Amino acid sequence: MTGPDAPLLFPDTHAATDPDRPAIVMAGSGETIGYGKLVETSRGIARLLWSRGLRHGDTAALLMENSADFLQIAWAFQRIGLRYVALSTRLTPAEIAYILGDSGASALVTSPTMLPQAVAAVEGLSGLPVRLVTGTEPGVAAADGGFESLGEAVRTAPEVEPVECEGADLLYSSGTTGRPKGVVAALPLPPLGTGPGFTTLFHQLWGVDRDTVYLSPAPLYHAAPLRVSMTVHRHGGTVVVMESFDATQALRLIERHRITFTQMVPTMMIRILKLPAAQRSGYDLSSLRTLVHAAAPCPAEVKRELIDWLGPIVREYYSATENYLFTELDANEWLAHPGSVGRPVAGTPRILDDEGVELPVGTTGTIWSQNGPAFEYLNDPDKTAQAHNSVGWTTVGDLGYVDADGYLYLSDRRSDLVLSGGVNIYPQEAENVLVGSPDVLDAAVFGIPHPELGQVVHAVVQLRPGLEPTAERAELLLEYCRENLSGYKCPRGIDFAEQLPRTPTGKLLKRLLREQYTPAH
Repeated sequence: MTGPDAPLLFPDTHAATDPDRPAIVMAGSGETIGYGKLVETSRGIARLLWSRGLRHGDTAALLMENSADFLQIAWAFQRIGLRYVALSTRLTPAEIAYILGDSGASALVTSPTMLPQAVAAVEGLSGLPVRLVTGTEPGVAAADGGFESLGEAVRTAPEVEPVECEGADLLYSSGTTGRPKGVVAALPLPPLGTGPGFTTLFHQLWGVDRDTVYLSPAPLYHAAPLRVSMTVHRHGGTVVVMESFDATQALRLIERHRITFTQMVPTMMIRILKLPAAQRSGYDLSSLRTLVHAAAPCPAEVKRELIDWLGPIVREYYSATENYLFTELDANEWLAHPGSVGRPVAGTPRILDDEGVELPVGTTGTIWSQNGPAFEYLNDPDKTAQAHNSVGWTTVGDLGYVDADGYLYLSDRRSDLVLSGGVNIYPQEAENVLVGSPDVLDAAVFGIPHPELGQVVHAVVQLRPGLEPTAERAELLLEYCRENLSGYKCPRGIDFAEQLPRTPTGKLLKRLLREQYTPAH
């Protein structure tokens, strides 16, 4: 769909007018994909999949590290009305097989790097007729897994013309509290260029447009990096993709590519802020117009330090893979309402107790969304029902409250709540305090079993490089916590770890820590 009648919000529009305009730049290698190449490649893959029988509403999956291929393949799925699953590269073959089976995927595209995991995952798996691997070098395709070279398959595909219309991502929850579930959004199959609601939202809130140069530091298989990157392409901007996050490299890239917009998670920002001041100030960041953060609660002191350093360009939002609610605020709003994640932009937050009764202003309960976008969990009607109430409001189980001005504050996930001696304790408060220590790079606080109190609060801490994990240091950190927080909210003990189990988007996998510590206590 090119020419004067082409819809505005699709890469084809920009390919028709400026084919050499950079669409994708790989941070490490410098490989650059122009809009002409992006459209040509995505069309070729789309024709191949159509010739293999995939049709509107069918599901395709992508298992790939951050690469120049990733977004080109995603656009191929998008342009022929598919639902597409972006698989985490951290999954085991068994976990990959579960998602492929649960989603009913008809096609899987992987990379040479991920091919061994893909072959192991599809062993004995039926119902996956199309198995493709990027790369054209001899020996890339693996006959034992039924995979064939994507490039060769595209070159030899029949000349067919797919019926093009918009698809939708089918992303799986991160599985922080159990087995992941696919989040199913409506798929009305509109014509190309009819972008989803957040396409306009990102333009209005964060200024995403043709002049945007977006730094994407997180894995593209996650909801926010994938959706924001594709929104930038709809508007004709450039996406600079980091193969993996490094604090110093992120600053270097902002300077080199004159980045205007980036999105990070608190752990990334903390690692940048904990660089030596001279190193941090050695880069020209004047091109940066917007830094957005989300995905996990940000300690207030971290946020203040970031605003003091970068100025009012810092923005924050709250949402979820389910996209059930979207709140947002700028730096000045946050300074007036410290700790808030914003006022509603899509959906209206309602705070309910365990009996479904709405709670007064300032009282913590479960966050529900009124009039938010509809969703369901694939193949799980029970979980879908639990996420909806009798009047149609939805929840993902997060806890928080709303202040008198309508600003939302997060407390924790219900699964992370610690019930000690009948008292509710929100671990995020202690985590924020511990991360504020100059000795601490990262912290996880959670409940462990106790014979009398039910649970007590425990912490695992990642120290700043060069510090020794001693009993004396643990006691100093406990004392620091008690100086800055009510005693009953503080950990009773602290252990040390070289690294905490976080997803690449910053979510703590506390389930893994609880499983590790439950037998020992």
